[in-house]
Amino acid sequence: MTDAAVEIDRAALDGYDAFRHLVAEPCRPAIIRGAADGWPLRQAASAATLAGYLAGFDAGRQVEAFIGPRAIAGRYSYCDDLTGFNFRRETMTLRAAIERLTSGAETEESLYIGSVPTEAVLPGLAQANALPFAPPGVSPLIWIGDASTVPCHYDMMDNIACVVAGRRRFTLYPPDAIGDLYVGPIDHTMAGQPIALAVEAQSGDPRYPRFEQARHRAIMVELEAGDALYMPKLWWHRVEAMGTLNILVNYWWDAFPVSPDQPFAALLLAMTAIAERPEAERAAWRAWFDHYAFRRDGHPLAHLPEERRGVLGAAPENTGMLRAHAMRMLRGG
Repeated sequence: MTDAAVEIDRAALDGYDAFRHLVAEPCRPAIIRGAADGWPLRQAASAATLAGYLAGFDAGRQVEAFIGPRAIAGRYSYCDDLTGFNFRRETMTLRAAIERLTSGAETEESLYIGSVPTEAVLPGLAQANALPFAPPGVSPLIWIGDASTVPCHYDMMDNIACVVAGRRRFTLYPPDAIGDLYVGPIDHTMAGQPIALAVEAQSGDPRYPRFEQARHRAIMVELEAGDALYMPKLWWHRVEAMGTLNILVNYWWDAFPVSPDQPFAALLLAMTAIAERPEAERAAWRAWFDHYAFRRDGHPLAHLPEERRGVLGAAPENTGMLRAHAMRMLRGG
């Protein structure tokens, strides 16, 4: 195991600015115990009362559910040959899904509803269950199901995940473990993000020998209802929901936006432009990326006065100028 996630006293988080400084800037996973303890949803999150509470917000919209045979034990993933998945997708109303989850009847299938936008499906729920340090203007999503395991994946946004019902175990790996995790296809995924295949395999699987280098780096976090976990973007996480009724509310946002462009878009473009070039040329481009983009040695024009740094200067309009230049090159202008 590597260093544990830090624990942050929720009393220190008197607003988003404090959260951004104390929690997000270090770019490490952080636990905030009891963050959602006072939510009415937390108090109503039982088989007996959940349906009635959510009915007051339900807009009647359809949601997509993952339905899996009991044989998979809630482990939603690929089929063995990666051509398909071990579950099916089914569209239903949120009310129907909640009734199915809370009826107490034994069924031959498990059910998992993920990434439901509260603003559209449960308008008013977020306002009634506010998180004092949440990023302003960000509408949360809700995840509801019985026992489940979501394979190890990453998010391209920062994430505050609040457990509302049940217990959740997160197994985290840092971004630089990517080469040891044996990532699946990036364009044939369960829900948008590729998964780390080695994490879901049996220990010692000969297909994934490098995973042994990453296994000891795992950070294990267990959350009770009311607890929250901050995960910086690009941290890998496997999520186990261990109650008979599990609810999570999460906030996705970019804590440090610097331009309209997303970093992942730059990565995709770099893959098309650089990945298949000769090794020596890739090494040359790596040096340029390190110098200009990752700035391992500081600002690339630190030896010049600020007023002589041109588009690499600190003026706010310089980002737009760089972006416009790149767009002209992409258009062939």
